[in-house]
Amino acid sequence: MKILLQIILLISKLPMRIHYVFSDFLFIVNYYLVGYRKKVVMNNLKNSFPNKSNQELEVICKEFYKNFSDYIVETVKSFTISSKELRVRVQHINQDVFSEAKKEGKNVIMLAGHVFNWEWYNALATILPQKNTFAVYRKVNNSFWENQIKKIRGNYGNTAIEANEVLMHIFRNPNDGNSAYMFVADASPHVNMVDYGVSFLNQKTPAFIGYDKLATRKDFHFIYCDMKKVKRGFYQVNYYRILPDELKFKEYEVVNKFHELLEKTIQKHPDNYLWSHRKWKYQHAIKKMDNK
Repeated sequence: MKILLQIILLISKLPMRIHYVFSDFLFIVNYYLVGYRKKVVMNNLKNSFPNKSNQELEVICKEFYKNFSDYIVETVKSFTISSKELRVRVQHINQDVFSEAKKEGKNVIMLAGHVFNWEWYNALATILPQKNTFAVYRKVNNSFWENQIKKIRGNYGNTAIEANEVLMHIFRNPNDGNSAYMFVADASPHVNMVDYGVSFLNQKTPAFIGYDKLATRKDFHFIYCDMKKVKRGFYQVNYYRILPDELKFKEYEVVNKFHELLEKTIQKHPDNYLWSHRKWKYQHAIKKMDNK
């Protein structure tokens, strides 16, 4: 594994233009030769966009594989890319929401989706007014790759926290405006943890709800991260505060609002979402649904 890591690091140091040559090759392999999870991708697209023609879905599918291949090489680049280069490649819009949270003395909970390229949020830590930034990751079975994920998420002054530990950390940490937590919040819960579901992309969707406990018990600033791909290798993120309809969030309200915002992001650029995951695999386990 150490040899593999050294190879990855050597590749990571190559210029981005070389990485995108690799990406073009990966696209041909994934889309034309191997067809990596192509049935899953097309099935997810058909269910999410029932009013689109097969031809339209095929176009989205093909563009998805191009973006997915870019995501793979950009993730490899994440091992060595500098914060300076990331600040050029990822433009952060409406940063005032973080300053407002700091002034009010309230910690920040950032909610993002699996929109490419979510791994490049990390350099935001170098420009936030919050002193402490924490990137949440999910434990993987392979210890080697878990360590690599922690390294990527822990770059540029971030501290990587495993998802099963983050709620306890947040509740123990003073709510003083000095901390920001980054969640990729549309992850699918394990079947044993499925409880609540939302209406998302025309489907009953199991929802991860851990952050809902934070919304109903603590007065944090919840911020939605609206990411879009401007062009190859360049992204833009708009930040919006998620507010409750009344004084405080009701149960599941922030979960519903996050998925509504994420759906709007996906509708604008559907090829830029991670369609290869089996997000709707555990629909049958949903016990409660939103009111849509």
